[in-house]
Amino acid sequence: MKAAGALLFCLVSILTQSGSSNESDDLALKSQRAKEFMAQGKFAEAIPLYRELNQAVPRNPGLLLNLGMALHMAGDDRESVEPLEVAVRLDPKLTPAWLFLGAARLELGDTPAGLEALRIVLRLQPDHRDALGLLAGALLSLGRHAEAAYQYHKLAELDPQSSAAWYGLGRSYESLSVRAFDELQKSAPESPYWLALVADARLREQQLSGAFYLYRRALEKAPAMRGLHRAVAEIYRQTEHPDWANIEEQKELSLPQPDCRTPTFECQFREGQFPQLLAATIEANTPESHYWRSRAYNELALQAFTRLGQLPPSLEQHELKANIYNGQKKYADAVEEWREALKLSPTDKQIQKQLAISLKFSQDYGAALPILQRLLEGQPASAELSFLVGETLVDLQRVEEAIPLLKRALARDPKLLAAHKALARAYLAAGRAAQAIPHLQAALATDEDGSLHYQLASAYQASGQPSLSKQALLKYQKIQGSAVAAREAAKQEVEITAP
Repeated sequence: MKAAGALLFCLVSILTQSGSSNESDDLALKSQRAKEFMAQGKFAEAIPLYRELNQAVPRNPGLLLNLGMALHMAGDDRESVEPLEVAVRLDPKLTPAWLFLGAARLELGDTPAGLEALRIVLRLQPDHRDALGLLAGALLSLGRHAEAAYQYHKLAELDPQSSAAWYGLGRSYESLSVRAFDELQKSAPESPYWLALVADARLREQQLSGAFYLYRRALEKAPAMRGLHRAVAEIYRQTEHPDWANIEEQKELSLPQPDCRTPTFECQFREGQFPQLLAATIEANTPESHYWRSRAYNELALQAFTRLGQLPPSLEQHELKANIYNGQKKYADAVEEWREALKLSPTDKQIQKQLAISLKFSQDYGAALPILQRLLEGQPASAELSFLVGETLVDLQRVEEAIPLLKRALARDPKLLAAHKALARAYLAAGRAAQAIPHLQAALATDEDGSLHYQLASAYQASGQPSLSKQALLKYQKIQGSAVAAREAAKQEVEITAP
């Protein structure tokens, strides 16, 4: 969360009161050189110059700011905190120091202090765009989506050309839509409202058969529910059944229209009165209110993403497209979008990680590995990165190299079930079946197709435990039988049939 946008506006000049004009000239020269290094992005080169300047002119808030800023931009957030804290103690109204202090604290995981520093910036300067962006991003990462949406909305109003604002706003609304859906799922699973929302999601993902089945189930439970016949008609058109689509559209037209003389959730949605709709659903706690709340937030997210798409090419556009492609399992397309994003932000570690993950999904393990290894070098304490590097090595059949990394990942996060699965694979590939058993047992809760039970049966057999092997094999066969039956039932359920 580098506060780079404020960089060129924060560098502070100094006027020395040295008794020697030569000393004064020397300090001014160092100050100028340091500024040039900062403007060129050579932050590490600027740091020793700013240290010398702070020794020559101690307790100068501006120079302390410059040193802290250079350290932060060079990636040394821990060292940057002290000069920035001293700077704001000396000058509590030094807005740039609070900004960089907030960014550094967020990078170090000191989230409450980081948020407080950014809020101080906004109290001093309510329209500070960098502070709004950093605060909104931090709130979004914490799952405080409504607060994040509020801050992103303010940023979008201040800077309508900000791709980050519209992308963050869309993501915040998307998350709020999901939250409303989760509430619906808790209170009324299998209701027509729930079925309709799940069907909408399947249709957006082009899972036409699944969407068709769910819309039909919703219609069975709520024949007068508006919009369902129109959605089915859309599926018919996409599957080249225009005559069937016409029938469904006529059914939609035959439904009575809502009486909007009195405001209802549906009327507010139809008229695009999303803020009013959301306000009206705050006190309600019904399946209907959760349904319309989820749909309203989803429409607001689409509006934000549409605005993003109308702006010049940006990192955020590529990130959005990459996530869509990943959701559609078009991993090669996602890889290309992440690569385009990296061209715009070559040092962004999160984008590098997402590129590597998409490469893994596309089974290009050789390309993913060096990216993940570089990231791990920079964050050696990361359980996630230790796991990703280890699993990729297993994928490349370099299991002896993988095992120490996967053990390190589990030492840091014993609940990382994916690491248990990967370590079990590594031990089995290395012929160390007995050591694979506890990791297979730990990961059994994630076994949807029976493969882990089969591996466990093989491991028990190889380690001389035939009775346990038999039990695991029986469980595998039971899961496999259920899966086959479910697949056969699904084939019948999702067949797209005539009205």
